[in-house]
Amino acid sequence: MIYSGPAVDIPESPLVPFVLHRAGDLSTKPALIDGLTGRELTYGALADGAKRVASGLRRRGFKKGDVFAIFSPNLIEYPIAFFAVASLGGAVTTVNSLYTARELGDQLRNSGARFLLTVPAFMDRAREAVKDSAVEEIFVFGAADGATPFSELLAQPIDDFTVDINPAEDLVALPYSSGTTGVAKGVMLTHRNLVANVTQSQQCFHLREGERVLGVMPFYHIYGMTVIMNLALYAGATIVTMPRFELEAFLRVLQDHRVSRAYIAPPIVVALAKHPMVDQFDLSSVTTVFSGAAPLDEALANACGRRLNCKVNQGYGMTEASPVTHAVRNDVEWTKVGSIGPVIPGTECKVVDITTGAALGPGADGEIWIRGPQVMKGYLNNRAATEQILDQDGWLHTGDIGHADQDGDFYIVDRLKELIKYKGYQVPPAELEAILLTHPAVADAAVIPSPNEEAGEVPKAFVVLKSPVTPEALMAYVAERVAPHKKIRLVETIDEIPKSASGKILRRKLVERERAKTTAVQPS
Repeated sequence: MIYSGPAVDIPESPLVPFVLHRAGDLSTKPALIDGLTGRELTYGALADGAKRVASGLRRRGFKKGDVFAIFSPNLIEYPIAFFAVASLGGAVTTVNSLYTARELGDQLRNSGARFLLTVPAFMDRAREAVKDSAVEEIFVFGAADGATPFSELLAQPIDDFTVDINPAEDLVALPYSSGTTGVAKGVMLTHRNLVANVTQSQQCFHLREGERVLGVMPFYHIYGMTVIMNLALYAGATIVTMPRFELEAFLRVLQDHRVSRAYIAPPIVVALAKHPMVDQFDLSSVTTVFSGAAPLDEALANACGRRLNCKVNQGYGMTEASPVTHAVRNDVEWTKVGSIGPVIPGTECKVVDITTGAALGPGADGEIWIRGPQVMKGYLNNRAATEQILDQDGWLHTGDIGHADQDGDFYIVDRLKELIKYKGYQVPPAELEAILLTHPAVADAAVIPSPNEEAGEVPKAFVVLKSPVTPEALMAYVAERVAPHKKIRLVETIDEIPKSASGKILRRKLVERERAKTTAVQPS
């Protein structure tokens, strides 16, 4: 059967005028506040800054269809750059701020980015990464050798220009995702994709003008981009930004800025539920904790809700769906804490038998398939990968296993896809295996998720050795070549990696072995 959310009208509008439709009315109100320094950016300054930066980029020849990369933590100026590029009909490729120079360079080359915007602390990686790429100029928030200050763009006079944007076809964002397997791919999201998902999400979250929303989830991540940056600004709320998560600073920002909504990931829920430091702060302003990016344990959700005396709701989505597909409404009393909620408005969902492809009814576990206006156009320059995840009828095959109950509320129970979710970040096993195989002592390797209470999952490597080497040496070898969230945390030596007749790694066998071991050591 097909589960459908309520009907919703999606405006036929480019992203910028849609999100900033209240900027004139709210021109003196804070759109963003730096949670650590208190710096403010009003709605008027946000809209004006986006026009000035767009004018400066236009004079440099940036045009519709070009790609602009942002490699930065959350700053109050981040949306200025994002909306400037979007208003020119360009696509913003957002880059994980933890990426190494190699990983950044791969994304710059694959996306064909013409410009790169970063921060002084990232310039060493940026300079290295732009080699052999199409990047013509590096911009920087602040000042750094070899880069043009972003303030120069902000100081530009505003040009009177119009760009003919087709919301259904023209790209506005190009985040990278590993999809259901393999290496990261450019997810082509149109103006309509993001406008649709903001509209759909607001029907569930009911954000109100003037509310304070925490912006600790990174804007480069689709969760931070859509649910925090675009949705909060569309609603006329104020985003209180943080460049990174540090518990004491996080708690102080919640307290001092009287944040009402905290959109976070499960590892932060763990801290809110368990860390003794929480009791030192007044968090009475927090009415809703919304957890996304990875599954949330029901007991942890209940513990967090009791401790903060607030709602703890969940949602579900993926980069390829802009991202939200399921969410618990903010205006209902929710007792199914372990559920990701029903399908959001304007979205269809079905649960499919992974063997036969037949649609399943309530209570039966199968792969979750999604269809709706928020589903991506496809992967950049990768038809094979697109066809693997997006079928001819428009169904997005999520790679996650779950079911609906009799009320149409969904539960995620397992992952068919091979990705590891470390604190909400995607870690593709294939990338880590490829690196391990370059080590002279490794004959073969497989990487799987190992359960971890704090992180959800951590990457664990099974290796077949051809000469002696310590687990610590192998972990250090990989750590030098990847972003911190991709580091291998556990290594086990094995005689043979289980594989199919075609040579495909049978990770499921290793996952079952690991789960059995974990279960065996649990206290009774």
